[in-house]
Amino acid sequence: MDRYNYDNRRVTRRVRCGGVAIGGGSPVSVQSMTNTDTRDIPATVAQIESLAEAGCDIVRLAVPDMAAADALADIRAELSARGIRVPLVADIHFDHRLAIAAIERGADKIRINPGNIGSKEKVLAVVERARDAGIPIRVGVNSGSLERDLAEKFCDNAAEALCESALRNIELVAAAGFEDIVASVKSSDVRTGISALRLLSERTDFPLHVGVTEAGAGDRALAKSAIGIGALLADGIGDTIRVSLTGDPVSEVRAAHDILASLGMLGGAIDVISCPTCGRCRVDLPRLAGEVREAVLAIERKTIAAAWRGNALTVAVMGCAVNGPGEASHADIGVACGDGNAVLFENGAKLTTLAEGEIVPALMERIRAKLAKGAGE
Repeated sequence: MDRYNYDNRRVTRRVRCGGVAIGGGSPVSVQSMTNTDTRDIPATVAQIESLAEAGCDIVRLAVPDMAAADALADIRAELSARGIRVPLVADIHFDHRLAIAAIERGADKIRINPGNIGSKEKVLAVVERARDAGIPIRVGVNSGSLERDLAEKFCDNAAEALCESALRNIELVAAAGFEDIVASVKSSDVRTGISALRLLSERTDFPLHVGVTEAGAGDRALAKSAIGIGALLADGIGDTIRVSLTGDPVSEVRAAHDILASLGMLGGAIDVISCPTCGRCRVDLPRLAGEVREAVLAIERKTIAAAWRGNALTVAVMGCAVNGPGEASHADIGVACGDGNAVLFENGAKLTTLAEGEIVPALMERIRAKLAKGAGE
């Protein structure tokens, strides 16, 4: 089962980043970026391993100097020794020699902003090495590093300025006959970012990387990312995504999975729905729903990290007789609670009546059985 099952998806070219396909109808891949010092090989390897275990498809690393570029080879070797195959992207700014060094040391993809690399000749030198190595280049532009002439030309339209900057830089790379390009435009302003990517999607068929840059931390950052990324994915725009959060990058991966799962784009996801509760509720529904969600998360991370392509499950934990029986019977597995008890449903059929203390164990038993059956089919 393809992880992406949305049916109005924008058609793009396909490129490969290590073992991960980007674009061309491939599943939307989830990216994150290490926040360790890349030169600290043990710490960086440990963080990449954590990201891979969380289901991160592609990991980006900062390469600010030659020592960091040199570390890439050792990081790759240690990951291989541990059986970790996640593709690595070298994030390069200002110095084209770092990009070349990263390619020579085994990077699976290079991320550059041609506008800050320097001369056209330097950009083309990177392009030639990437072509020889058979790896793609992500051409990224950011509202914080927009070219001055475009900022002045489109002073009242930041989205148009970002789109024009991306097209200019894409053309610089593509004019050299290089087509393994992933394009991105990012802004910390959600509406600007959405508008810029919508414009860019109309003007190029290269695969697009989607995210809200510098979203921040906490609930507001998650909301900004969900809106910015989710709105574009719902339009069929986006081939690979990153949720940019301040803090542990593993939280970025989990947030990205939640966005994809909410749109029905994540195989192996388990959607737990529950009512907000009201005065009719006669069980401790917040506790029950919380326990189910925590237990499901542990299962879900394993199925996603294993790239399991089974159908997503919907699990309903409903608190009363108004909407409860309907929602529970429409879900794959669900309970409609009454006064200290609940009716258990599966595929629309009533199975049994449970005491309140039996609800969570019974739900988890049915979830595991259904997942085991789906994985075996």
